[in-house]
Amino acid sequence: MDCGVRLHLAPMYILGIESSCDETGVAVVQAQASGTPALLGAALYSQIAMHQDFGGVVPELASRDHIQRVLPLTEQALGEAGLRLQDIDLIAFTRGPGLAGALLVGAGVASGMAMGLNIPSVGMHHLEGHLLSPFLSQDPPEFPFVALLVSGGHSQLMRVDAVGQYVLLGETIDDAAGEAFDKSAKVMGLGYPGGPALAALAEQGNAQAFALPRPLLHSGNLDFSFAGLKTAVMVQHRKLGEQPTQQQLRDLAASTQAAIVEVLVKKSLRALKDSGLSRLVVAGGVGANRALRAQMNAACAKVQARVHYPELHLCTDNGAMIAMAAALRWQAGLMPQAQPALAQGLDRSFHVRPRWPLDAIDSISNQ
Repeated sequence: MDCGVRLHLAPMYILGIESSCDETGVAVVQAQASGTPALLGAALYSQIAMHQDFGGVVPELASRDHIQRVLPLTEQALGEAGLRLQDIDLIAFTRGPGLAGALLVGAGVASGMAMGLNIPSVGMHHLEGHLLSPFLSQDPPEFPFVALLVSGGHSQLMRVDAVGQYVLLGETIDDAAGEAFDKSAKVMGLGYPGGPALAALAEQGNAQAFALPRPLLHSGNLDFSFAGLKTAVMVQHRKLGEQPTQQQLRDLAASTQAAIVEVLVKKSLRALKDSGLSRLVVAGGVGANRALRAQMNAACAKVQARVHYPELHLCTDNGAMIAMAAALRWQAGLMPQAQPALAQGLDRSFHVRPRWPLDAIDSISNQ
């Protein structure tokens, strides 16, 4: 990778902190002036068990738990990397999008540690972290590519020409794919988190059992809509009566998953065709879905396109993707404030951006 401005010839050790929702993640990445940055250590804590009784994420509880977890996880990640906190050159944190209180925990801890160490801190875009997370995999992509970002709160197709060069091709106009999984699972009484539970149930079901809609599949554009599918699942579930059989639930889960996956696959293939590109990246929590991966692999093979994913354990929110995004931005010369020589006199103020479109990520700064 041509890194442009060479800001720091020695290895750069970057600590990444992710706290946007219900996972606390910390990781250490080593970056050189060129070449793929290396993940040295990572630690992650999921709050799923804490939120299960409430059927979803409780923002206040999430924020309080991040406070308890972030420093022990930092020690764990540093220990795995064989480094001390004093060895870190830059601290990256998730600025947004996400839950405001949860974001403030990571931002405050990162900025405080950076001030104490007299090193820079920088706020990163959560979705850019997901988008660039496949660079941590054994099969990293090459630019340019089309990216499908699919998670609980986001469904987007982007054209990615280089680090920081993103063009929005299409996005959801209502519920995201992950929301469709979770809300449909809730209708079926599968609990929280619903998406993985529905996917597991779907493995034993008949995907053709129920004729569910494929919203906007033939719209002629690359936008998504899954709210209508969720409503159709609710209507179908009611038709099954108060006590549907286990096989009926399996079939409904399989049919629901099939509808979501078909839309994601066909829209992604259309984006490749419209852009003239032959490389696709699938990232975000829904990117771990096995049915999606299998059908996307088959569809891309038919059109001789390459598809790349992050490793399964890096599909969920994590600190490694935040540190990697910071490393790649630094290599590309897009982060001049990361120069250690500039640490003296840095503005230590910070803010978070709970709503922050990826195509509006003009620059990464603390202003």
